[in-house]
Amino acid sequence: MAATVGLKSHIWNNNLRSVILLILYPVLLMVMVWAICLVIGMSMEGQYQVKNQPDPMFFANAILMEYWPTILTVVLIWFAISWFFHTSMIRKLSHSHPVSRTEEPELYNLLENLCISRGIKMPRLEIIETHARNAFASGIDDRSYSITVTRGLMNSLTRDEMEGVLGHELTHIINRDVRLLIITVIFTGMFGFAAQLVWSSIRYRVFYTHGRRDNNGGIVVVVFMIAIILWLGYLATLLMRFALSRHREYMADAGAIELTRNPEAMMRALMRIAGRDRIPQTTDDIAMMCIENHVPFLGLFATHPPIEARIRAISETTGTPIPELPHSGPAPKEEAFAALQEERERPNPWLTRGRRI
Repeated sequence: MAATVGLKSHIWNNNLRSVILLILYPVLLMVMVWAICLVIGMSMEGQYQVKNQPDPMFFANAILMEYWPTILTVVLIWFAISWFFHTSMIRKLSHSHPVSRTEEPELYNLLENLCISRGIKMPRLEIIETHARNAFASGIDDRSYSITVTRGLMNSLTRDEMEGVLGHELTHIINRDVRLLIITVIFTGMFGFAAQLVWSSIRYRVFYTHGRRDNNGGIVVVVFMIAIILWLGYLATLLMRFALSRHREYMADAGAIELTRNPEAMMRALMRIAGRDRIPQTTDDIAMMCIENHVPFLGLFATHPPIEARIRAISETTGTPIPELPHSGPAPKEEAFAALQEERERPNPWLTRGRRI
């Protein structure tokens, strides 16, 4: 009962955070626009001999009051486009493709059994053809939820380890983590796009409009200050992402163990994934959603806790000793999940001309 209450509280908190993010990101964007207008107003002060010239604060407030409906409209349009087309966007960015029961029966059955045990609709199953070992969940509702795994992961894990990974990703869907992440990715992308747009406009004005004036030094200062504002705004969105990401991985590990009743398999899966998680030619937004996203440089901007810490947490909370795994290479051939795929592809002696005897 306590676990159920805790899970419901976590889901409720994630839904609340989603609403807060929907409000906070547009507000943060307006604050950035106001700060940029303030800098522009300060740079214009005293340059023109105009009576009753407004002070920079009044100038920034006036611009924001005039254009805030436009800013909000742009935000809503961006959000709507990303919301309705995020599935195709993620598929294109991750280079994944959907698979059916016929194509991957063992993997499909593993996920289906986990969904049946929880009484939930099965998400769409997709695969990335890469040697990397990783997986992620995405989507905003039952119609768009999906779980994506890499071919390298399938070739490296045993059946019970793969079940643990699928349970981890399924827990992200149950806990509504994926919806929260999609909202975060949408708005972070919007801030990045806005920063590029403003920066391109600034460069044009500096090098073409004001290139022959004598106040180039002042323009450089203005550009530098605006660049700082843009950087701080983008950094704020990144910090929000990091704060939302770290805790959810521990929750998903715990949820996977609750589904599979096999903490040792979950620890072994994390060990095999460690150091082999980077998916080539993918974006940071996709990497953030994966089961592991190793970040060098002391993990300063890590979206995931270290795998060592996650394994230690599983061991301590379940009382299961950390398994011995001399390296993070593939599982033994006779135990590998991929061996099931090879067995399925062998000619069946009980088939004659496409018909079963």
